[in-house]
Amino acid sequence: MHSLPTLTLNRRQAPLADPASQRQALAASRCPTFDVELASHALKPLHACGIQVLQINVGKLCNQTCRHCHVDAGPERTELMTRTNLEACLKAVENAGIPTVDITGGAPEMHPDFRWLVTAARSLGAYVIDRCNLTILLAPGYTDLPEFLARNQVEIVASLPCYLPENTNSQRGDRVFERSIAAIQKLNELGYGQPDSPLKLRLVYNPLGAKLPPDQVGLEATYRRELAARHGISFTSLYTITNMPISRFLDDLLNQGQLEAYLDRLVTAFNPRTVDALMCRNTLSVAWDGKLYDCDFNQMLDLPTAAGQPRTIQDFQARSLERRPIVTGVHCFGCTAGTGSSCQGALAI
Repeated sequence: MHSLPTLTLNRRQAPLADPASQRQALAASRCPTFDVELASHALKPLHACGIQVLQINVGKLCNQTCRHCHVDAGPERTELMTRTNLEACLKAVENAGIPTVDITGGAPEMHPDFRWLVTAARSLGAYVIDRCNLTILLAPGYTDLPEFLARNQVEIVASLPCYLPENTNSQRGDRVFERSIAAIQKLNELGYGQPDSPLKLRLVYNPLGAKLPPDQVGLEATYRRELAARHGISFTSLYTITNMPISRFLDDLLNQGQLEAYLDRLVTAFNPRTVDALMCRNTLSVAWDGKLYDCDFNQMLDLPTAAGQPRTIQDFQARSLERRPIVTGVHCFGCTAGTGSSCQGALAI
C-alpha cells in the first residue's frame, strides 16, 4: 500500500451516527413512506428487472475526506474487500453474464487488488467503470493509473462539484479543484473525454447544501463552456446527483436543523417519471464485506436485500436476485426528486 498526502476539509467532521441511528433519524420524520408515495401515484412496489450492473464497493479507504461523502470514506479507514469476495464478484459476473462492473469506494484505486480486479473483469468481457476522485491520479505511487485505465478502456466517472475552485474546495478539501483539473488534463492527453473517443470521462456534480441539482443538460453546457475556456479541458458528459440524506450529509442536516425541511423538499419534488429508471432496478450493490444491497445508499444504511433473498456475494443466485423486491426507505425520495438521481445522473431529462 502506498503512502500519500491526504486532502481534508478545513473544518472538523462531527462524529457520525451508526446506520441504525441514521435509519431512526429518517424514520422519525413526518414524511410518508416511499411505498405509500408510490401507491398514491398508482405505481407498484419496486422490483428489480435484471442485473445489468454489479457495483462493487471495494472499501472505505480514501485520500480525501469530503463533507458530502455518503460512504464516510477517508485516509483512516481500514475496511477493504478480501480477495475471496472479489473472486466471488467475478464469478457472479461470469455466471450471470452481467455486462458492467462498477468499481467504487473510497478511492477504489487504493485497494491493493484494484488493478487485478480491473484486468480480470475485462478478461471476462465486462465493461468496467472506475468511480475516481481524480486527485488519486496525481498521488505518489498512482501516477501511472491513467495509462493503466486507458489501456483497459475503463470508463472514468469523477466528481467535480463545480467549475470554480472555491465551491469545489469547500466541499472536497484544500486544493482539490486544482489537482482535479491537472488530472483531467492528463486524462485528456490520453484521449479521455475527447470527441469520438472510446475513452469515456464523465464528471459528477452534486449541490452544495440542502438543495436539488439544476437541470443536467443546461449545467453540462455551462461546465463544457467554462472548463474549456478556463482550463482547455473536455469531457464526455456530466451527471447531476442529489445529495442523499445519509452519513455525513445527514449529520450536517441534523446539526443545522435542516433535516425535516430537506426531506419535505425531496417529497414535494417526487417525480413518478423517474421510477422506471431507478438504478436499484438494474444494479446490485456489493459492500466491502461481501454483503448484498439493492443500492449503494441502502448499503450505507445497512438495509440488506429483502428477506428470503441471498444476502452475500458468496450466496449469489442470479435467478432470485434478478426479480427481487427492492427494500425502500425515506432516503429513496432523493432518487426520485425533480429529474431524479442515480449513479448515472438524472433519470427524467
